[in-house]
Amino acid sequence: MHYQSYRELGAGSEKTRDLIKVIGEGKITVQPDYANVTLGASTENKELRPAQEENTKIISEIKKALNKMGITDKQIQTKDYSIYPQYDYVEGKQEFRTYKVEHLLQISELQIENTGLVVDTAVQHGANTISGMKFEISNYDQYYKKALSLALTNAIEKAETIANTLKVQLNKTPTLIVENPKKQGGPIPLETTAFVKSAATTPIQPGTMEITSTVNAEFQFH
Repeated sequence: MHYQSYRELGAGSEKTRDLIKVIGEGKITVQPDYANVTLGASTENKELRPAQEENTKIISEIKKALNKMGITDKQIQTKDYSIYPQYDYVEGKQEFRTYKVEHLLQISELQIENTGLVVDTAVQHGANTISGMKFEISNYDQYYKKALSLALTNAIEKAETIANTLKVQLNKTPTLIVENPKKQGGPIPLETTAFVKSAATTPIQPGTMEITSTVNAEFQFH
């Protein structure tokens, strides 16, 4: 945040523009209302085909169980499928151990209150990998506009503070406003989400997310 005075030269004339430049920030804290979960099955076998067949069976059972809960096929998509050999190192030598097959599903647009039950159901039907959980806000744009409004108000307040300190008169209508790229909270790591294995249903506590907006603004003063 700074101010500057500089001259613009025109044809046969000279005028002075005095500017105060500030960065305004607005922040809204909101509660996520849906979640995306990534989970799946990892299987191993010395032979590739049995490892694949076992994995396919588990994934099929998981999908069927989730469908019975009302989760649609559209909400269940393969996020990753990988096959790679596992090795042990014995006396400095690499020895083949097994083939590992991993199939990850992304289950999207889950209501927060149902997320724990979805995770438990998947685990009960063979899921042994839960690699990510991301909480989202369905009406993000509505909240972002509020944050943007706060950012502009903050910019005006900063410019007023500078003008008052310098004892100059401020034009509160900005001569320039530049909105910076939107920032939305990213995935909340799995390790920071509450999982209690002994509970009847895994409790999911999403916490809150911050939606932030920043603007660069210029104001004239005299």
